[in-house]
Amino acid sequence: MKKRIGVLTGGGDVPGLNPCMKMVVMGGLELGYEVFGIRRGWAGLLNYNPDDPGTEKENIKILSREDVRTIDRTGGTFLHTSRTNPQNVLGKSIPEFLVNSSKGKKISGKDTYDYTDHVLQVISKLGLDVLVAIGGDDTLSYAARLHREGFPVVAIPKTMDNDVFGTDYCIGFSTAVTRSVEFITNLRTSIGSHERIGIVELFGRNSGETSLISAYLANVDRAIITEVHFDIQKLCNMLMEDKQSNPSNYAIMTISEGAIMEGGEVIESGEADAYGHRKLGGIGEIVADEIKNRTGENIMYQQIAYLMRSGAPDSLDRMVASSYGNLAIQLIARNDTGKMVCLHGGKYATVPISMIMAGKKRVDVPAYYDVENYLPRVRDFLGVPMFLS
Repeated sequence: MKKRIGVLTGGGDVPGLNPCMKMVVMGGLELGYEVFGIRRGWAGLLNYNPDDPGTEKENIKILSREDVRTIDRTGGTFLHTSRTNPQNVLGKSIPEFLVNSSKGKKISGKDTYDYTDHVLQVISKLGLDVLVAIGGDDTLSYAARLHREGFPVVAIPKTMDNDVFGTDYCIGFSTAVTRSVEFITNLRTSIGSHERIGIVELFGRNSGETSLISAYLANVDRAIITEVHFDIQKLCNMLMEDKQSNPSNYAIMTISEGAIMEGGEVIESGEADAYGHRKLGGIGEIVADEIKNRTGENIMYQQIAYLMRSGAPDSLDRMVASSYGNLAIQLIARNDTGKMVCLHGGKYATVPISMIMAGKKRVDVPAYYDVENYLPRVRDFLGVPMFLS
């Protein structure tokens, strides 16, 4: 009987997911495996009803070479994605066929349920032998749960924040930085023409690496990152000096969406998702208002937001994504599961999947950031990783 592997993408989309999945599918088929695409991340397994064949088409797709032949040319994920967490399903989000089912275990003190028993039953019904999960630390934390339950998994890290613990690089990061630098450079024309202070807000929940690296490459005046609380008056003073010293009479800065003003808190809105995260964003607008009120200067505020993760991947993300996909298949061929593929010191490697849960990846502030001047600053480039991570 042919080995059956499943592949899914979860969490936010990033450029590079499709090239990665193409290599998983093509490599698997070359080895004689059957490859099942699971739609909408973990939601595909949660919403599949083993007793209703009609739910299979909506959630599962057997993949052929033709299905993936051209997907590497585009961004996003052709299997679609979601932030579903089967071990933390809100009561209102439970599929109708699972309501009042014995397959859900209520989590004490919460209106949430753990449907891992159902997921394992679906995996068995589909006859899957191993699962390739592509995602950030949230998505991969559930892959680690399945590994603990005894089901073989291989994890592939992706996030434009580059913040999955255990790897130097995550799919999507290079393209996000490339997009950010391009937009920052383009914004200089309007900010400079109107002689204003420009504030560019970038994604970055737990890690300020996109703000740090984009600021470094775009050579902005100041960069605020998630890891360092900032003094708004000090920032105002610096930006005014930057503007006055610029022959074009403008200044520009980046700020992570997860940044926190001294005495303030992270700016969140909306309802928490299945992983406990509320929507971030808006700190840049608050800073813009504060700077205008304190200095009298006109401000241009721009959230790059989803444009950072839109469009086709750049060459580096294509390279890493394709290589991660190929490495995942090689691990499966060797029955070497329970691993996350990764990059360490510029070389492809693996770590135990449990590494994902071992910590939070953050900017190494002493090594890469000038806390006093709110700027990227590398004390010594000799021997540091390519992406300063």
